Amino acid sequence: MAQPLPNQNPTPSRRNKSSSRRTGRVSKKLKTQRVDYATLASSLQLEEESREFIYSLIAALMKLGLLSIGIASLLNLGFASHQRIRRNMELTSLVRSETLKYKKLHLRFDSLFTIGGRNRFIEEQGQWIMPNSIRVIWR
Repeated sequence: MAQPLPNQNPTPSRRNKSSSRRTGRVSKKLKTQRVDYATLASSLQLEEESREFIYSLIAALMKLGLLSIGIASLLNLGFASHQRIRRNMELTSLVRSETLKYKKLHLRFDSLFTIGGRNRFIEEQGQWIMPNSIRVIWR
């Protein structure tokens, strides 16, 4: 029948001893593999933590950029608002002075159409006539 191979021992007691030797070698090998797996896992964890740190740094920089853009926009808006308010104040003062002039001229114009307005107008015009000049009044 089949004959055993020369590397294999036919006795079971020797198999137990050799298998115990093999398990001893395997257990040492498994321990080194476990350490290698632990080292690999820790290195992967460190890489992941560094990647997360980089991502959080990028996110912080983006937030800082958006914040600076927002602050710059608010400053520009404030400056433009200040200019508009200043121009509005200038226009308001100009309109106020022109309104006072208009009211004075309106009262003067209305006074021309009252009783004796013509005589007052002629008297006012007399101040504008140069001395030693001829004045012609049409009636």
